[in-house]
Amino acid sequence: MSTPTQRNEGEYHYTESGLDNVYLVSGFKLVPGPRGTQLQIDDIDGLHRAIGEILVSDRKNLSGKEIRFLRIEMGMSQSALARLLGISERAVIRWEKAHIGQVPSTAEASIRMLYRDFANERHKPGTLRQMLKKVADRENDEQRVSFRKPDRAKWRVVEGAEETQLELAAI
Repeated sequence: MSTPTQRNEGEYHYTESGLDNVYLVSGFKLVPGPRGTQLQIDDIDGLHRAIGEILVSDRKNLSGKEIRFLRIEMGMSQSALARLLGISERAVIRWEKAHIGQVPSTAEASIRMLYRDFANERHKPGTLRQMLKKVADRENDEQRVSFRKPDRAKWRVVEGAEETQLELAAI
């Protein structure tokens, strides 16, 4: 375990976040511990939410390290994020190793929305992540829908069947 160090007097380079550009100017203490100096952070959850909010609000493209930070803060594995985005796990692994600007813009926007949704999740039931999880969970399920066309009427979905079958009746 490395010993925490300060960059400037009263400032701490917080590399434990996995990000290279995070510095703490207050809200932390360096205290002696059994294995050397240890870092204590006041309200680490609040700090991580603030870092996440800056990342998703900033207009610049996300780096691989920033995507990894957001994914970990949301409590997701690479596999889970891949399922939610409808991509391969290898793609997420590549993104997290990538430099800025190498992640498709639609995926980056989706990650930003997922994090925003995650940050607000405690206040609003029925969140985006829950909806996407349902979609991802059903992705491999065979979904069948029955349709009926009454005379001189539009096609309609047959209601009430637990597992319906696609039956397009002839006119």
